[in-house]
Amino acid sequence: MTSRPEGTADDGSAADPSKALVCSRCGTVAETPSATWTLSVEAGARRHYCEACARENLRAIEGRLDAEWW
Repeated sequence: MTSRPEGTADDGSAADPSKALVCSRCGTVAETPSATWTLSVEAGARRHYCEACARENLRAIEGRLDAEWW
């Protein structure tokens, strides 16, 4: 088992529903979680993408999936 660096809050649990989501690409803010947003884990960090950014970059997102997904 590996441990995270000290001070890292991402423990793999569900996102805190009380926090607004911010798109990692364009900065759009969603006050409530939406099923149309995409969650990506990149280098251990959670990144949320709004519907517009997810649609524009879908192929790049799919290209990063492990082979087991296909």
